[in-house]
Amino acid sequence: MNPISSTHCGKLILKFKKEKVLPDNFLSSFLGHHLYCCLVDSRTIYVGHRSSSTTEAFIPPKFCDNRIVSSKYTVWNFLPKNLFEQFRRIANFYFLIIFLVQVIVDTPTSPVTSGLPLFFVITVTAIKQGYEDWLRHKADNEVNKYPVTVLEQGRKIRKESEKIKVGDVVEVEEDETFPCDLILLQSSRDDDTCFVTTASLDGESNHKTHYTVPDTEKDLESLNATIECVAVYTGMETKMALNYQGKSQKRSAVEKSINAFLLVYLCILVSKALVCTTLKYVWQSKPGQDEPWYNEKTQREKDTNLYLKMFTDFLSFMVLFNFIIPVSMYVTVEMQKFLGSFFITWDKDFFDPEIKEGALVNTSDLNEELGQVEYVFTDKTGTLTQNNMEFIECCIDGFQYKYRDANSELDGFCVTDGPVNKEREELFLRALCLCHTVQVKESTKQSQGDGLIDQVDGFGVDGEVPRPPQEQRGFIASSPDEVALVKGAMRYGFTFLGLESKTMKILTRNNDVEMYELLHVLNFDPVRRRMSVIVRSKSGDTLLFCKGADSSIFPRVRQEEVERIRMNVERNATEGYRTLCVAYKYLSAEEYAQADAGLREARLALQDREEQLITIYNQVETGMSLIGATAVEDRLQEEAAETMEALQGAGIKVWVLTGDKMETAKSTCYACRLFQRNTELLELTVRTLDDGGRRREERLHELLLEYHKKAVQDAPPVKAGVTRTWSSATQDYGFIIDGATLSMVLNSSSESNSSRYKNLFLQICQNCASVLCCRMAPLQKAQIVKMVKNSKGSPITLSIGDGANDVSMILEAHVGIGIKGKEGRQAVRNSDYAIPKLKHLKKLLLAHGHLYYVRIAHLVQYFFYKNLCFILPQFLYQFFCGYSQQPLYDAAYLTMYNICFTSMPILAYSLLEQHICMEVLLDNSTLYREIAKNAMLRWGPFLYWTLLGVFHGLLFFFGVRYLFSNPALQDNGQVFGNWSYGTIVFTVLVFTLEANILTCRTLTLAKFLALDTRHWTWINHFVIWGSLAFYMFFSFFWGGIIWPFLKQQRLYFVFANMLSSVSAWLVIILLILLSLLPEILLVVFRKPRGPHARQVELKHTLGLTHIICSLLTSLSLLSSPLLLSSLLYLCPRFTMLKRYMYQFNHLFSQWFVIVNGAHA
Repeated sequence: MNPISSTHCGKLILKFKKEKVLPDNFLSSFLGHHLYCCLVDSRTIYVGHRSSSTTEAFIPPKFCDNRIVSSKYTVWNFLPKNLFEQFRRIANFYFLIIFLVQVIVDTPTSPVTSGLPLFFVITVTAIKQGYEDWLRHKADNEVNKYPVTVLEQGRKIRKESEKIKVGDVVEVEEDETFPCDLILLQSSRDDDTCFVTTASLDGESNHKTHYTVPDTEKDLESLNATIECVAVYTGMETKMALNYQGKSQKRSAVEKSINAFLLVYLCILVSKALVCTTLKYVWQSKPGQDEPWYNEKTQREKDTNLYLKMFTDFLSFMVLFNFIIPVSMYVTVEMQKFLGSFFITWDKDFFDPEIKEGALVNTSDLNEELGQVEYVFTDKTGTLTQNNMEFIECCIDGFQYKYRDANSELDGFCVTDGPVNKEREELFLRALCLCHTVQVKESTKQSQGDGLIDQVDGFGVDGEVPRPPQEQRGFIASSPDEVALVKGAMRYGFTFLGLESKTMKILTRNNDVEMYELLHVLNFDPVRRRMSVIVRSKSGDTLLFCKGADSSIFPRVRQEEVERIRMNVERNATEGYRTLCVAYKYLSAEEYAQADAGLREARLALQDREEQLITIYNQVETGMSLIGATAVEDRLQEEAAETMEALQGAGIKVWVLTGDKMETAKSTCYACRLFQRNTELLELTVRTLDDGGRRREERLHELLLEYHKKAVQDAPPVKAGVTRTWSSATQDYGFIIDGATLSMVLNSSSESNSSRYKNLFLQICQNCASVLCCRMAPLQKAQIVKMVKNSKGSPITLSIGDGANDVSMILEAHVGIGIKGKEGRQAVRNSDYAIPKLKHLKKLLLAHGHLYYVRIAHLVQYFFYKNLCFILPQFLYQFFCGYSQQPLYDAAYLTMYNICFTSMPILAYSLLEQHICMEVLLDNSTLYREIAKNAMLRWGPFLYWTLLGVFHGLLFFFGVRYLFSNPALQDNGQVFGNWSYGTIVFTVLVFTLEANILTCRTLTLAKFLALDTRHWTWINHFVIWGSLAFYMFFSFFWGGIIWPFLKQQRLYFVFANMLSSVSAWLVIILLILLSLLPEILLVVFRKPRGPHARQVELKHTLGLTHIICSLLTSLSLLSSPLLLSSLLYLCPRFTMLKRYMYQFNHLFSQWFVIVNGAHA
């Protein structure tokens, strides 16, 4: 659906019918704005859908329907498309291959050990992605099922928006939304115009005036016409939809790191299989080893090809060690992202009472990317600002005037620094009431009941003088600035009543109606940067009123008048207000006659019409008298400046991409503190290119080199952690570029120059504090984002906007944020996340993003670590079993290890952990820098976790092997077998991993300067102790029953026998404590940094002390007093532990006597 709303048109009849050829240029009368960018192709449209003739061959044209599709899947393609996307992941594809090998080749483990986890991962991921796509389908249906009125065969029919066809005649009521690209054929207004607001498209709440197609038949029910060579589109062929670009699958930096780590572990896996295969045949080459007397080969084995057998053994070793690849990590990550996204939705701080909505998560795959953002690209209108202009103050003849409530003063004026000059005041207010193109909306029942309604910003006027109900009217204008000035004049007693038959009426303070004949309007243009009107009063005086930018007005008035006003204008501009200067001039009869003739002649010119008009404008707008200046505030979004300042403090660079003019956008950047007082602006616009007097491309090259030398070559190196301040002594640079110049940079005539310009442009922008890109088309915004995204280092980008013209850059960026506005949801529907207001972006990135990244980084590293220390003992076991591919663990343990025993605790940790509380993260934006550039998933931390896994794997295997050096481990003198060996290793492994979750929080504190203690909930306790209890229960249950469906039951009563051995318990406890020792020492001896180092160190110490005490207390009933006493003295730094030592010794002594008495 095309999200443009009609306003003040009563009924709009739009679209086409044929037999009459309409003019080729009539489309521009309706869509002739810079809102869209697309190629116009040739097509013939039959308005009313011409019926086929019996004497003429007719093939009806086929056009796209009007459905909007933002979803990825359908019912028919979901299964194949989703499976294809899932098996693109290395781990999934790898386990599929392993599963097929297990099915085809005789391997030491059952296919269930790989097939069941893979099926679980694929199923959960498919359900999660299917649910998210169902939400997209639901949002699409809201648009596609929107009811519209269509004229068919002379009757009005209500049908759904998706059923509109090219050629339908559509009726659009006031304040309805346009369902597709339309051509205006008829309006209910007498002047054949309608006013269209594009707030839902681009955030602009001002109105555009559109005219009906000339010479169109008034009776649309009988209209029959053919449109040649004009593009009119529906559905995904609309200009807005074409501007969306294509939806691409976004992948986070974490997922890319996972794939890189998987390749490393895949190499480790292949290396292990090659080593074992090689050593197996080296060992079997010795006499008597290949075919021992107790295991003779069959004839089939003897006839098997040696190389084929070697390859089969290699595959068997691959299957045996395949659990080093953590396939379940993907489903855990998916669940963590999906469940974690609800924390954003549930956050009460994101709830906006005005629209009664909170945050929305459309894509949970990018949660952690919120903590890695380096560039933010933001729209201006509707995103940074409310697009709600308010008259703040004015300056008349050098004296400052501020408004006070009309109840306190007679006329509402408050003179702050000068005398009252009623004549000049009234002249100034008349200029504000006359120098504009504002139209007054007719009274409606609602407006009469509710008071004056401003159709630009939708808000009532505060403090107006009460007027009769018939005069309470709304304003319609192409610029919100003009409405603000008219409203400001009304507050001070001068009310614009409207324009009727070229007569402008104003109501003065004395309730007298003055009428002025509107002779000419000298329209605003960005080159002149001013507009004027020529009016004639009842007394016959001809006046020219002019308003515009100070740089445009000052050269055309007397300098002594300029000096009286310049200081106020500069002060207002510094404060972020939009300033306009107002001047006037009396025209003699001869001057007006000359200007009138020149204007009429220029408007009839067939060539160089604009140039001739500007020449006449410049001739008339000279020798004026300066009356004063106005200050209008474009209200910023709530806490917009604080949000931008916090993002910059976090090391994020902010670029503003807007279609507005440069002066407006520049003042907004100052108000948002993106540009500051000491910021030197580097401007690269059409105006600066034309200043040099040379060809634009030559001037472009010269300016790029000049700015590059200033901002890049001569700039001092920026120290890490240094942020800008208002009083910073270093020079900050801001860069400004417009759309036309950007096209020259990106599309130079020479390909080599284009690449050079682009590199210079990027380097300059990356060294500037902020960048402003004005006069941008929607696709240009996407080009800017794509250029930065693909630059050196591949920085993470985020785009935020509220309108449909922001959809392109939202889809292009790594993360797209939509602002929920009052009108239109195109940006929201196509975004990854949606928030009610800009201020919520601060918490979304600095708090939620930070925590999401830290959580998932620990999750990923932990999965690789736990699988390495799980499979390393299996590899080492081959050196002691003749490389016979004998499994160390039972098949049930292999299957349940990742699914049940170790996944839930780390999942709960990755969902609930808050190593730093949100308040601290919001108050200290620099903490965001600590995790920048994927800091926790670089090769350094990955190597640490890998070495930790190797250490634990070696410790578990050789520690248990040392236990087995004792020939009698049971009371009856029997020895444990190989399944007991594996079960003990597995038990130590599971308990150690759960204990690691406990210490993982303390490690996080030490690494990232946390100012808060661990974040524990009942869920953490439940899943950790619950996982251990489930492992114990499952081991007893699995080994305590004879299962009839098993051919061989390896663990029958193995676990129970193991627990009956005191030596086994002692080794289990000792290995768990030794495995935790490196991490404990790391926390103990790693000195915290920063201004709160002492407090952090104390909290680390207390937290770690309680963890160790709790752990030792839980193990106290299973170990000897001598062992624990010695362990306690290994940590002399913790004095609190000594308090518990005597209690432990007393408890242990009692337990020791009881146990020894029982054995005796």
